[in-house]
Amino acid sequence: MTTTPSTTTDEALRPPAPARQGTGWSTLRPLVLRLHFYAGVVVAPFLLVAALTGLLYAVSFQAEKIVYGYELTVPVGDRELPISEQVAAARKAHPEGTVSAVRPSPEAGATTRVMLSGIAGVDPNHTLAVFVDPYTGEVRGALEQYGSSGALPLRTWIDEFHRDLHLGETGRLYSEFAASWLWVITGGGLVLWFSRRRALRRIRGTSGRRRTLGLHGGIGAWAAVGFLFLSATGLTWSTYTGANIADLRTSLGQETPAVSAAAGGEHAEHETAGGTGGDAAHGVGLDRVLAAARAERLDNPVEIVPPADADSAYVVKQIQRSWPEKQDAVAVDPATGQVTDVVRWADFPVLAKLSRWGIDLHTGSLFGLPNQIALMLLAASLILLILWGYRMWWQRGRGSSFGRPIPRGAWQQVPPYILVPLMASTAAVGYFVPLLGLPLAAFLAVDIVLGELAHRRGRRKAGAGGAGEAGKAGGVEGGEPAGATRTQ
Repeated sequence: MTTTPSTTTDEALRPPAPARQGTGWSTLRPLVLRLHFYAGVVVAPFLLVAALTGLLYAVSFQAEKIVYGYELTVPVGDRELPISEQVAAARKAHPEGTVSAVRPSPEAGATTRVMLSGIAGVDPNHTLAVFVDPYTGEVRGALEQYGSSGALPLRTWIDEFHRDLHLGETGRLYSEFAASWLWVITGGGLVLWFSRRRALRRIRGTSGRRRTLGLHGGIGAWAAVGFLFLSATGLTWSTYTGANIADLRTSLGQETPAVSAAAGGEHAEHETAGGTGGDAAHGVGLDRVLAAARAERLDNPVEIVPPADADSAYVVKQIQRSWPEKQDAVAVDPATGQVTDVVRWADFPVLAKLSRWGIDLHTGSLFGLPNQIALMLLAASLILLILWGYRMWWQRGRGSSFGRPIPRGAWQQVPPYILVPLMASTAAVGYFVPLLGLPLAAFLAVDIVLGELAHRRGRRKAGAGGAGEAGKAGGVEGGEPAGATRTQ
């Protein structure tokens, strides 16, 4: 690490400017470095929370199987009872509320779930899942359940903590903010790392800040693809950017299709179908409805949604989110037991499939345990990178305090033919991803004001105290000695 002597007082008072106009990467690197530094410092706490809670969520799938093993599994019997008898057993034990859905036992030794809505003490957005032994009709217990993945209380609590810190819709802004900036920080770090000379990227045999930088950059480079993926998929169901993505898919005709819950049929171009559910024994009953779905090749796991009213159909849909995806669905007329509408996974638009795969991969469902282990490693890597990033900042201050921030004025080095398109593209992305664009605009405004205040303060001191004091005041413009350069 080297420094060059400070320049004259007048030079120190001016924003840093290069002696000659550079081109290409040499002009962009200081700007990328400054963005990576400040974005890392400000966003890192949010990313740390997201990484810690994401790590817990990846573990929760296996933990759920252990914690709720009694409710989820039973000894394998000789034959399963008709699904109507299993639902009747659940209703006898829990007559309150209404049946909103039924998930028949998906495999040998697994219980059937009967979901009830409108239960006092249960979150209106959740259901009460009653677990029934499919061989004997014994009710094994009842637990609050959330979401299409059937998350039970442990995983639900961790999921909501990861998504919104248990603060509701307002809390969701934290996760969207983190996801909006993760790809920017990752992309900037990746560019900075590979722009360094190969010799400077070496870790073995180094120590101090050089070693920390090597670990930070090396691990970050290996994990970058995973971080970019998590950022992109996390934004797909965020509050603001998620809505923009949904609008874009709608305009392109790439919505996720669903069967029509109307007894007459016709595909519905939206994500959900079937309504809130009603009487599970309506019309021809669950057994004939399930048989009709089986005849359409809807094998396990499936979910049966009863008609919402007299004019609605039963909806039976596959719910397998692991590879290969099973997302076929049918609507069955409750009066005749005939299939009135069919939607096949094979017919989903490309963006609908990509969205489904992306979300299931992000949540650890697509490839099961290997998927969950990969997410744990990504979360652990992000935690280490954040800690190493703060350690580098500390070591930059020579181990006694945090180091000086990256100096202002980097954008002035970028030639207009690069700066103008860069600003235009940044504005466009910021508009589409508002929790990236708005904080970035706020940072730039504050940074410009602080820079102007520091510049005026330096000029006043120069006029009042002479060259010596002016040099002292102006030499720390932006937290870095004016005219000084550091070897990164």
